[in-house]
Amino acid sequence: MQRIHNAIQLTGLSPDDLARLYAFPAQLDAPWVRANFVSSIDGAATSGNLSEGLGTPADRTVFMMLRELSDVILVGAGTVRSENYGGARTDPRRRRALHDRGIGGHPDGAPPPIAVVTASAALEPGARLFTDTQVPPLVITTAIAPADRKQQLVDAGAEVIEAGDIAVTPKRLLRALGERGLLRVLTEGGPHLFGELLEADAVDELCLTTAPLLVGGTARRISLSAHEFRSPMTRAHVLLDDDGTMLTRWARR
Repeated sequence: MQRIHNAIQLTGLSPDDLARLYAFPAQLDAPWVRANFVSSIDGAATSGNLSEGLGTPADRTVFMMLRELSDVILVGAGTVRSENYGGARTDPRRRRALHDRGIGGHPDGAPPPIAVVTASAALEPGARLFTDTQVPPLVITTAIAPADRKQQLVDAGAEVIEAGDIAVTPKRLLRALGERGLLRVLTEGGPHLFGELLEADAVDELCLTTAPLLVGGTARRISLSAHEFRSPMTRAHVLLDDDGTMLTRWARR
């Protein structure tokens, strides 16, 4: 019988151990894109139309560490609306410590901003994204989006960034983040944004939690795109929790 290479028991890891396992590469000079998703055993990305419906304590632990390590959290507008996103809540001391070690975090301990991709700037100024946050969100949109709508989002506290004329392409999106020094990119969905990034060969790694559940139904997958493609990945590590949750990290070959 052959054991799984790089399989680690999550309960034996300290926060520092976990940070080392998920550390971004040192001395980045361009955005490094990490995706984080949860799925059921039978491939559903949601339960009750929410990814939160699949969450487990182990998934939450890694979810929070990935946010602690990141410069920015990249999300599609549909996911922001359906999951009622607010600003990230992180630990200032941990963020400063991670920065001092050169593996993530922020020098002042500030949380990473939420960056929302929406070609039409179709977001509600009164949403939690703008009213429940410690740092201004970024709205990445297009030149063709209505000017009055973009101004409403600026008035609500957002930094509005035009990263395309009629569409936000992965290349323009990542260039905009890179120009602002936001190189450790964590995307949390949704499946259309992830699919576009994958199709553009812009994803460097995927952190995937498999929850110990079968859910059936018609739930979506973690990625959706216009065309089928194949992106070979290599397994970086597997974390196992006592409740059956499996947390994998896959890196681009």
